[in-house]
Amino acid sequence: MSITPGASTPSSSIQNSFNYDVFLSFRGEDTRKNFVDHLYQALKQKSIVTYKDDENIKQGKMISDELIEAIEDSKFIIIVFSKNYASSSWCLEELVKIMD
Repeated sequence: MSITPGASTPSSSIQNSFNYDVFLSFRGEDTRKNFVDHLYQALKQKSIVTYKDDENIKQGKMISDELIEAIEDSKFIIIVFSKNYASSSWCLEELVKIMD
């Protein structure tokens, strides 16, 4: 069997390309303790490796650099838009990076 450019590759080769299956982008004060926590737990129960900033950021690292790395190292992005998402410059910076 030959693989042509643009053809689908086996999922195992895709899984090896990323550290995270999903990156969650959200406004913490709006959604962290309710919807996002429930979503994160549901993904985790399905063995979906998910990046959620308060779960993964290590002390002593610059948050922005780590978030950029996590975005680039995620197969999929879930953006949780909330009332104040767009009023957060941090969320908007994340969104710009996601759209790159």
